[in-house]
Amino acid sequence: MAPFRHLLHDHRLWGIRRKTVIPAFALGLFIAFQPFPGHVLAAVLAALVLHINIPVASLTTFISNPVTIGPVFYFSYRVGAFLLSIEPGPFAMEMSLEWLTNTFVSIWQPLLLGSVLIGTIAATLGYVVLDVVWRGSLADYKARKRRKRKP
Repeated sequence: MAPFRHLLHDHRLWGIRRKTVIPAFALGLFIAFQPFPGHVLAAVLAALVLHINIPVASLTTFISNPVTIGPVFYFSYRVGAFLLSIEPGPFAMEMSLEWLTNTFVSIWQPLLLGSVLIGTIAATLGYVVLDVVWRGSLADYKARKRRKRKP
């Protein structure tokens, strides 16, 4: 991380502010649905470029984990196959070179299309929901403070 040392002191990358946390959450959701390895590294690098919260972006990518990755990619593949009007074939995912060279080459287009679409929808929904919750929480906090001040 030496080339990025000057960036790491930017308060936007670490602070808990609505303007940096909500986009980081959406970014992490989008990256979590993409079919490539290194989600955390991709989230950290993208957060550095976009000047948004690094911990939130990287931790949100853990939605995609060894337990959820199979169903998520299967659903993404089915959505992509539907959009491309391709008859979906059998989908068995495993992390091996044989799977990558034999199976992935035949399903990459619907998988990638579905992953980008599902990731975009998840990121948009996550952004909107977290923004509404954050604003509501802030409004509630301010209302409670006002009530305390009035006799």
